[in-house]
Amino acid sequence: MIYLDNAATTAMFEEGADVYKKYACQSFYNPSASYAAALEISKDLDGVRNLILSRLNASKGSVIFTGGATESNNLAVLGSLRNGKQEYLFSMGEHPSVFQTAKYLESQGHTVHFVDLQPNGQVDYAKLESLLSERTRLISIMHVSNETGAINDLCRINDLRRKLAPRALFHVDGVQAFCKIDFSVDEAEIDLYTLSAHKFHGPKGVGALYVRNIQALKNIIYGGGQEGGYRSGTENVPGIMAMGFAIDKINVRQNFEKVQSLKKAFLNKLAAVEGADWIDSASPYIVSVGFKGVNGETLMRAVQDQGVIIGKGSACSTKKAGNRILESMGLDKEQVKSHVRISFSEMLTVEEVEKAAEILANKYQEILEKVR
Repeated sequence: MIYLDNAATTAMFEEGADVYKKYACQSFYNPSASYAAALEISKDLDGVRNLILSRLNASKGSVIFTGGATESNNLAVLGSLRNGKQEYLFSMGEHPSVFQTAKYLESQGHTVHFVDLQPNGQVDYAKLESLLSERTRLISIMHVSNETGAINDLCRINDLRRKLAPRALFHVDGVQAFCKIDFSVDEAEIDLYTLSAHKFHGPKGVGALYVRNIQALKNIIYGGGQEGGYRSGTENVPGIMAMGFAIDKINVRQNFEKVQSLKKAFLNKLAAVEGADWIDSASPYIVSVGFKGVNGETLMRAVQDQGVIIGKGSACSTKKAGNRILESMGLDKEQVKSHVRISFSEMLTVEEVEKAAEILANKYQEILEKVR
C-alpha cells in the first residue's frame, strides 16, 4: 500500500507506541494526585509543554492539553468570547471545527465576517484589511491549508491587526504546520495556536492549544479544574507523552527537504498527463490535483484497488457535497468534483510516489475513455 492521505492522519511512530504503553500500564498515575509517583507524572507533562513551546519558538505562554484539534479550536474561539458588541473574523478556508463554530457564533447574534480566498489558496489580504476594525475581538486564520497546502502570511496578517484592530486576539489553526514548517509564534505575535498529535506521527485523541496570555481565555469545560482550570478532565497522559516523543523525534527542516523532493518527483510524473492540473502550494506536504472530466471520488476508489490511498479533501468534510474551500478560490463545480488531495510524509520514498503517480495517470486515462 502507498499511503498518500497524510493530511487526514499519519502513522504513529512505533517507539511512540512503546512510550504510550509505558504511561498506560506502568507509569499510569493520575497527575492530579498528591503522592510522589503522581507528581513525577505531572513533571513529565510539563516537560512536553516545554517541548511544544520550544518547537513554537515561543518565549512565553502556556500550553493547554486537549482531546485534539477540534477541541483546541473550539476552546480558542469560544473561550475568547466577551460580552458586548464585538466582531469575529474567519477565513473561508478554515477547518470545520473553526468554521462551524463561527457559524454557531453567527446563529447566536454575534457579528461574524468570512474572508474569501485568493486563487492560490491564501486568504484575501485586501478583503481582510477592509473588515478589520476596533470592534474586532478575534481573527482566526489557518496557517497551512488542509485542502491545498497554501501557507498564509501570518506576519502580514499580524501587521494588519496591529494597525487596524490592536485589541483583537489572533488565533491560528496550525494543525498542518506544526512539526512540518519552521516558524515562530513570537514573530507573528500569535495569541492562540492549535496543534494535533496524529498529524505528526503521534496518537489520535490528543492535542494542545498554545496561549500567549492565559488571562485572555475562558474555559468552556467545567469540572475538576485540570490544566489550570482551562480544560477540566483527567489528562490523557499516555497520549500526551507519546505526542511529546513525536515532537522530540521529528527534524522539521530535514523532513521538509525530503518531502519537497517527494512532491517534486510526484508532480514531474503527472506533468505529462493531459488533463491533470494542480494548485501550486508553498507547503510540500499537500497538493490538490484536478483530473479534468473525471470525478475525483471515482478516481480515488479506482486507485485504491491498485494499492494507492489518496484523499478527496478534509476527512471531516467528506460526507458533505461540494468543497467550500476550493469554491472560495474560484473553482467551478466541475473543477471541484475533479479534484483529489495528495498529502505526503517523510516516511515515503521517491519510488513509491512515482509509482503512485503512474497508477493515478493510468487509471485516469482508463476512466476518461469510459466516460467519453
